[in-house]
Amino acid sequence: MILSVYPSAPAFEHHPDGLGVQHAQPRISWRFSSNGGGSGEWIQQAYELKISRNESIETHYFESEQSVLVPWPSSPLASREKAEVRVRCFGASPSQTTGPNIIDTPTEWSRWATVEAALLDKGDWKAQMITGSMVPQPDRPVRPLRFRKVFELTEHRNPVTSARIYVTSYGVYRAFINGESVGDHVMAPGWTSYHHRLHYQVFDVTSQLQTHRRNVIEAEVGPGWFASRLAWGEGRRCIYGDHLGVLLQLEIRFEDSAEQLVVGSDSTWTWKHSPLLSSEIYDGEIYDMTLEQAGWHRADHDVLLGWKNANSLPFPKAQLSVPDSPPVRVIETMPARRIFTSPSGKVLVDFGQNLTGKIAVRSLKKTAGHRVTFRYAEVLENGELGIRPLRSAKATDAIICSEETLNSWSPSYTFHGFRYVEIEGWTPEDTESPLKQENITALVTHTDMNRTGWFSCSEPLVNRLHENAIWSMRGNFLSIPTDCPQRDERMGWTGDIQIFSPSANFLYNTSGILFGWLQDLASEQALAGGVPPLVVPNILKDEWPPYAPHAVWADAAVLVPWNLYSSYGDPGILRHQYPSMQMWLDQGIRRDASGLWDPSLWQLGDWLDPAAPAHNPGESNTDSDFVANAYLVHITSVMSKAAAIVGRQDDAKRYTEDWQRLRGTFQKRYITPDGLVVGDTQTSLALALVFNLLETPEQKRSAGERLARRVRLAKFRVATGFAGTPVITHALTLTGHTQLAFRMLLERKCPSWLYPVTMGATTMWERWDSMLPDGSIHPGQMTSFNHYALGSIVNWLHECVGGIRALEPGWKTFFIRPHPGGALDWAETRYESPYGTIKSYWIIKSDGDKKMFHLTITVPPNSMAWVLTPEKQGLKDTDVKESGLRCFSGDHEFSCEYTGQNDWPPKRLRIGYGPENLDDDDDNYL
Repeated sequence: MILSVYPSAPAFEHHPDGLGVQHAQPRISWRFSSNGGGSGEWIQQAYELKISRNESIETHYFESEQSVLVPWPSSPLASREKAEVRVRCFGASPSQTTGPNIIDTPTEWSRWATVEAALLDKGDWKAQMITGSMVPQPDRPVRPLRFRKVFELTEHRNPVTSARIYVTSYGVYRAFINGESVGDHVMAPGWTSYHHRLHYQVFDVTSQLQTHRRNVIEAEVGPGWFASRLAWGEGRRCIYGDHLGVLLQLEIRFEDSAEQLVVGSDSTWTWKHSPLLSSEIYDGEIYDMTLEQAGWHRADHDVLLGWKNANSLPFPKAQLSVPDSPPVRVIETMPARRIFTSPSGKVLVDFGQNLTGKIAVRSLKKTAGHRVTFRYAEVLENGELGIRPLRSAKATDAIICSEETLNSWSPSYTFHGFRYVEIEGWTPEDTESPLKQENITALVTHTDMNRTGWFSCSEPLVNRLHENAIWSMRGNFLSIPTDCPQRDERMGWTGDIQIFSPSANFLYNTSGILFGWLQDLASEQALAGGVPPLVVPNILKDEWPPYAPHAVWADAAVLVPWNLYSSYGDPGILRHQYPSMQMWLDQGIRRDASGLWDPSLWQLGDWLDPAAPAHNPGESNTDSDFVANAYLVHITSVMSKAAAIVGRQDDAKRYTEDWQRLRGTFQKRYITPDGLVVGDTQTSLALALVFNLLETPEQKRSAGERLARRVRLAKFRVATGFAGTPVITHALTLTGHTQLAFRMLLERKCPSWLYPVTMGATTMWERWDSMLPDGSIHPGQMTSFNHYALGSIVNWLHECVGGIRALEPGWKTFFIRPHPGGALDWAETRYESPYGTIKSYWIIKSDGDKKMFHLTITVPPNSMAWVLTPEKQGLKDTDVKESGLRCFSGDHEFSCEYTGQNDWPPKRLRIGYGPENLDDDDDNYL
C-alpha cells in the first residue's frame, strides 16, 4: 500500500508566518502528513512550486528529495513585495526511484502560503525616530511616553486595499489605530544588542483604518530593557540610551491607484507622559488612573491638554531587521486557584503554577487616590510571600485609583516570575468591589514558539518533572533565552542555554529565537577579543572582569549553532556563525604550551555541584580545569565537522589534527592506561565517556564501571552540576548501565531530579535544594525556583527512554531506539520534525510467564528510521545499519521478549559496617 501524502502549506526561512520577511530570496520548506496506517513507503523524488507574483504565475520543477529550506527559485523579492507559493511533490517507494511512478503520481497541491518582504533597504524608511523633551535623570526610572498623530483619509475616494505598519522603539512599545491595539505582541520589539541590531515589526492594519474619516495612530513606549535598571544590586539604568523613542511608518495603498499614503513618525507628532508613573523590568509598574486621558485614542480631539510636538532623534545606526523569531505574546490565561490570608494577615492569591508573565485585573473600584499593590513571588516560606530570592527586584505593580471602575487592566511593559501574588488595598471583604477569584487571572507570557516535542510515561512523578522543564523553558524564553524570570538578573546566560539547547530544540521550534540570539553573541564577542561574554546581550561588561574567558559558557558559541544545525539541518546557520565559532576557538581561548586551557584562569566549571557550599557554587568536586579541557577537546571535534559542512576543508583538516593532538594530551594528563579518570567524580567520568575522550574499548568499559560505582556509592543521588548533569544518564546508558540511570531518575531524596517534584515544584529549580525539606528557602543569595538548566535530563528521556534521536542533521534519517527500564511500564514520545510527525510508543506486557516488549512507531513521509528493539541494545550506532531494521513512512509495530526488569531495583554500595549504614531504607522505597 502506497500512502496518500499531503504537503503542508510552505513556510519561509525560520519565519513564523511569512509577513515581513527580511530575505529577498527566502528559502522554502514544507512538511508532510499522510493517511496513516499500512506499511506504505514514500520518498519524495521531485517537487513543483507555483509562485504567484505581479499578477503572473511561475512554475518551477526540480528533481530532488529536499523539502526543507529549498532555494528560492524566482528572482529576488523587492521591499514590500508579496508572493504566494504552493507546492506539490512527486514520490515513489524507496525501491522504485525512477520511472513513470515519479511523474504520474503527484500529491495534491498544498494550500497557498503568502510571503511578503519587509523593508530590505535602510532607504525605505521615511519615518524618524522621535522622542519627548524630558530631561534624563539616571538615578530615577524613565517614565513611559505616549505619542499620537491624526491623519486624513477623507480625500482618498478609493477603498484601502492594504495598510502596513513598520514599527520599532527605543524601549518597548504598544501601537494603536483609533484606539484599537495593533497586533498582540508583548514587550516588542524584544531584547537585542541594541547598538548592533534593532528589531522592528510589520503589522497588517488594513481592517483597522476608517476610510473617508479622520484616523489617529498612537504609540506608547516604556523603558523595557533599553532603559530599565538591569543587572544585580543597584544595577544600571539607560545602558543603551536615556531617551525613549518610537520609529513608526504606516504605508497605505488604495484600489486602482498607484498612489501611496505614508504616515511616518516625525516632529509633527505630539507626545505626553503616560499615566504610568514608572515601569521597569525588575521593579514593576505604577499606573495612575487619575492621569488617564480617555480622549487620546480619539481622532476628533485635535488638541489635548499637555501634548507637545515631538523631537527627532538621529536615525538608528544599528541594523534594522524583522526577526525570524516569533513574537512574545500572552500564551495562556491561568485562573486564580485560591485567595487566602497569610499568618500575618496578608491577602495572597495562588495560581497553582509557577509561571512568567503578569496579572489581569477586572472590576476594581475604589475612591480616587486609593492605592492597590500587587507583589509577586514564586514560593511561600512559613506561609508568607518568599521574597528573599528576588534580591533587589521589587517585583511590585501598583494602581492608583480614580473614581472610575477599572474594568480591565494589566501591566504593559514588565513581567514577573511568580506563582503567588500578595495584594494590599483590595480584600475579599471590601463592600463596593470585593476581591474574587474571577477578578484576577495570570497571563502566561513568552515567545510564541511552536511546540514540537512531547513525552509521557507510566510514572506520574517523571511526567511532572518533564512538565516542570517545559514550564521553565516557557518562562525563560521571553525574547531571549534567560536564566530566570523573577530576580534582579533575567539575563541571557550562555552556559544555561548551551547545556539546555538540545532539550529546547526538541520541545519547541527554537530556530528563530536562538539563531537571532547567536547573532548578538557574535556581535558582542567581536568587541571582546573573540571571547563570547557570559551573558548576551552583554550588560555585564562593566560588572564582570573584562575579557575573562570561561569554558562551558563561552563554548555556546560553538555548541548552540551545532545543536541548531543538528535539529533543523540548516547549514546557513553554521555558515553565518562560523566566524564567531572560529574566533572563539582560535583567538578567545587562553591556552598553555600544550594547547589546553591556561590553568591559571579561574573557571566556573561544574557550577552548582550539590556538594558546593551555599556561598560558593563554583566550588565543585570536579576540577574546573578538567571540565574546561574536556569541553575544549569536544568543541574542537565539533568545529572539524562544522568546517567540513560549510566547505572549509583546510580548516576541517586542521581542526581534526588539533582534536587528535589535544585528545592525546588530555589522555596523558587526566586518564590512566586502565581508564581511571583524574577526579573520579560522576562529572569527570561522564564527560570523558560522552565526549569520546577515552581511547580503547577497555578504557571505556573501565570508566563505565567506575561511573556505575560512583553512582551506587552516592545512593543514586545526583552529584553533578552544570557540566555533568546533561551527560550523566547518557554516559550510564552508553556503557550499558541504563538501569542505574533509571534508578537515579527515580530517586526522591535530595539531591535528585524528583526531590523538587515531591516538594511541590512546578518548574525546575536553580539549586538541587532551592527549598530545604523543612520548607525553608535555601540560605544562599543565589536561589531561583525557575531555571531550566538542570532540566536537561529531559534530553535523555527523549533520546533514550523514548528512543527518538536524529541520525542525520534535520531528521531526514533518525533512530528509534528506546531503552525501557526501571519501574516504567510504558513511555510515549512524539516529535514534530521538519518532515512530519515521528512517534514512538512502547509498552511492557505480561504474556504467561514472560514479559513482552511492544513498540509502535510512526515515520513521516520523505524520511527514514533505523529501529532497534531492546534485544539489540548492545549494538553501537555504527553497527545499526548492519543489524537494525530500516523503516520508511507509515506506522510499524515490533515485539520481542523483555528481561530488563529482572535486575530491578539495583542496590547501592554501602560504606562501613556500623548500624548507621544498615538501617536506612534508600533501596526499598520503590
